Amino acid sequence: MDRKWMLARRTSDEYEKGVEEFITFAIDHAADPSRILYPCINCNNMVRHNVEDVRIHLVVNGIIQTYKCWIKHSETLEDFPSYVSNEMYGEMYGEMYGEMYGDTENDETEADEMEEDLDVDCLEEMTHILRQNIEGGSEMFETLSNDAKTLLYPGCTKFSKLSVVLKLYNLKARGGVPDDIFTGFLKLVKEMLPAENVLPDRNYEEYASLENFPECNTPRYKNKKVPSKVMWYFPIVPRFRRLFSIAEEAMKLTWHADERLKDGLLRHPADSPQWIKIDNDFEDFGSEDRNLRLALAADGMNPFGNQSCNHSTWPVILMIYNLCPDLIMKRKYMMLTMLISGPKQPGNDIDVYLAPLIEDLKMMWDSGIQVFDAHRNENFNLKSLLYGTINDFPAYGNLAGYSVKGYEACPICEENTFSPYLNFSHKNVYQGFRKFLPIDHHYRRWKKAFNGEIEEGTPPVPPSGDEILEKMQKLDVKLGKLNAKNVPSTGHKKFSIFFDLPYWRTLHVRHFVDVMHIEKNVCESLISTLLNVPCKTRDGEAARLDLVDLGIRAELAPIKRNSRTYLPPACYTLSRKEKIAFCECL
Repeated sequence: MDRKWMLARRTSDEYEKGVEEFITFAIDHAADPSRILYPCINCNNMVRHNVEDVRIHLVVNGIIQTYKCWIKHSETLEDFPSYVSNEMYGEMYGEMYGEMYGDTENDETEADEMEEDLDVDCLEEMTHILRQNIEGGSEMFETLSNDAKTLLYPGCTKFSKLSVVLKLYNLKARGGVPDDIFTGFLKLVKEMLPAENVLPDRNYEEYASLENFPECNTPRYKNKKVPSKVMWYFPIVPRFRRLFSIAEEAMKLTWHADERLKDGLLRHPADSPQWIKIDNDFEDFGSEDRNLRLALAADGMNPFGNQSCNHSTWPVILMIYNLCPDLIMKRKYMMLTMLISGPKQPGNDIDVYLAPLIEDLKMMWDSGIQVFDAHRNENFNLKSLLYGTINDFPAYGNLAGYSVKGYEACPICEENTFSPYLNFSHKNVYQGFRKFLPIDHHYRRWKKAFNGEIEEGTPPVPPSGDEILEKMQKLDVKLGKLNAKNVPSTGHKKFSIFFDLPYWRTLHVRHFVDVMHIEKNVCESLISTLLNVPCKTRDGEAARLDLVDLGIRAELAPIKRNSRTYLPPACYTLSRKEKIAFCECL
């Protein structure tokens, strides 16, 4: 059934005809045909009226244009693509997702407009999607669904219990309102509303956590306000199906095979040796161009800015490498799969939270899922592979299960890491990097510029996945803060959950260090040293004393003059005039 009439002008014949189609459909699927729900803008599918009143409301007030899947009238999202054209389906999800995550110049304005359009039907649809993808159901989603249907108070036509709470919390987050002030505000508003209202009179996060999670009602948690850490998992399977159900998106997911320039140059992950190795090792997987190669990115952030330093939220995001380079990192195609929230970062225990995602990835590799390709107009078995992770170095250690601090911090060199300790700077310095240069490179023989010695070493051979797996299997580490003392201080510190994926040990490279972090940190250190920025320069008295301790760069040794210490200028020391010229150049 074509539902473009919902976007037409209310005075047009197309719209009036569509209203009649809706009324006929609603009557056929209503328990009581004499009084039916209707999605006019004012009534939000929350009031029942007779047919004539429904017709008047839909023509006078207009229909909710985002209500294209009539879930309040017995339809299900699984049937949605079968009777709505791909163009219409794309418009719906373009409104819901494309504008929210697209690369636009007015993201904040569009987000505000979308917030105003968030009605009860969208909430119902959201909870419907979530419930369908949780095996066995969940009390939490039952509660959310019920809250979306519960009127704020008898006779209220604009707000449900869930919609008003979401709107209030959006205002709280945007305004940075502290929890205690917000709780007082809720109590005041509850007193102002009619006596039968169902607005919570305390922090809704506390309310939802205690009421919806059975484990929080046990004696162990009964006296706690909120759980110490919360994890949300957003299943990946329905979103993969949704992507392929839109013809335009399905076509983009085979760009790497159909449109990529294959001239031997490295422009795309598909040009890398790892992609080629996967195709050769797993011919069945590589023979299907629509099978997905995914990258996983995770890092910590504080969504509350500077309001609270005692909080950490870890988003886990999947990128799809099948797309062209222009789209891989666009927000529209970056799939948020998990949020790990709590007072502290998950650290070494992150594997506990990643378990449901890894289970889905294993299923997507072993058996795959049946998907309808709207571009080729056929069903096929879709599989996916985790190509690697993208992190900064500390998060790399958490995901890979390797200690990235101390004397063996290099996951390539491992116990052969050359990492002398600086007695004055009180840190390890990781030298020996010249051994990665060609054997005849002149830097290898340049003693004075480095550590005073000729470098004759050879680069280490990166450990294979089988070698790493063998070392991890010898560990007896139990996750959890109570078992933190059992974690080794150097080398491998746990069995990484990623090795549960059958193909993980065969990959050339499993973890990628984010280039942004490398560029940012190196650039900041260089510029701070060149400009001699206080507290940020790497060239201070402690560094000079370490040079003396190492027996190199004697001309840079600090000089005592009375009660002051003088640092001789280095070859990179800039005068004030040169610093000004350098800043003007930048």
